[in-house]
Amino acid sequence: MNDDVNKEVNSDTSAVWQNHISVADTPEGFTVRTTYPTNADGAEVMLERWTAGSEEPIHSHPGDDMTVVVEGKMAIQFYTRSADGLVADGEPVVLNKGDTGYVKAGRIHDAKYIEECKLVYVHDKAFGFSEEG
Repeated sequence: MNDDVNKEVNSDTSAVWQNHISVADTPEGFTVRTTYPTNADGAEVMLERWTAGSEEPIHSHPGDDMTVVVEGKMAIQFYTRSADGLVADGEPVVLNKGDTGYVKAGRIHDAKYIEECKLVYVHDKAFGFSEEG
C-alpha cells in the first residue's frame, strides 16, 4: 500500500496549488494557475495566490464572478460612477477563509489582500479585466 496516498493533503501540500505563474501587466504579489474551457458557455476557473498587502486596481469584469477564499483574508470595495468620478459604494466587504463572494458583471470594484490568500476564482464565460478610473 502506498503511504503517500494515505497522507492528509491541504492547501500547503496539494499539487493543486503548485505551478502558479506570474502574468505580465498584473499587480505585484499575484500568481495564477488557469484552465481554458472549450465550452463557449462554460466558466473560466483560476486558482489564485496573492501576497499579503497586495491589491488590484479599481476594475470591472464582463461576466459575473465568484471568489472562494481557501486561505487568508481579503477586502472588496465597490464603487459607483458619478459626475465627480468614482465614489465608494458602502463599506468594504471582508472575506475570510471559507467565505464566498460574488460580483455582478460590470460592477466596479477593487480588491485588497489583507493576509496571504489562496482563492478559487470562477468567472462566467471567458475572463476579462477592465481597469476603471
